[in-house]
Amino acid sequence: MPETILLEAEEKMEHTLSILHRDFSTVRSGRANPKMLERVHVSYYGVDTPLNQVASIAVPEGNQIYIKPYDKTLVSEIEKAIFGANLGVTPSNDGIGVRIVLPPMTEENRRKSVKIIHKMGEDSKVAIRNIRRDAITQYKKMEKDSAITEDDLTYYQDEIQKLTDKFVEKIDEYFKEKEKDIMHI
Repeated sequence: MPETILLEAEEKMEHTLSILHRDFSTVRSGRANPKMLERVHVSYYGVDTPLNQVASIAVPEGNQIYIKPYDKTLVSEIEKAIFGANLGVTPSNDGIGVRIVLPPMTEENRRKSVKIIHKMGEDSKVAIRNIRRDAITQYKKMEKDSAITEDDLTYYQDEIQKLTDKFVEKIDEYFKEKEKDIMHI
């Protein structure tokens, strides 16, 4: 049973890390990346639908994204959705699809993006620490119920702390990689 708590905590921490990785990919880093449109939803027959489910998204050049809807009547809806997502880009409608030309990132934009990913990283660290706290609470309850000994409690607390340290270190590595990518000119 105590091993199960440790495994569940590790699984939750892995999940937190994968969410952070996905969130980092939505932050603009200077090059065109279709993942920056993952948060964009289009009203498709009255239902909010992710953009990538109603259109193909391509990167014809390093600073452009081209969105071609499967249903041509959605072109104006896609344009509105991109404006509404506050991505800091201006879409242009060519009748067949929507083209987004990404302006070069200024030093100020780069610093704002770094602040955004820093906050995402800190939020993920808080989530990891909350998982640690919950696991330790479960271990303390088991010790109180005499399911494990005091020595076992100390051992499992050390193990969960090692796991927490490992994942916090991974978050820091992800942050440094993304920061390097954003600040690279």
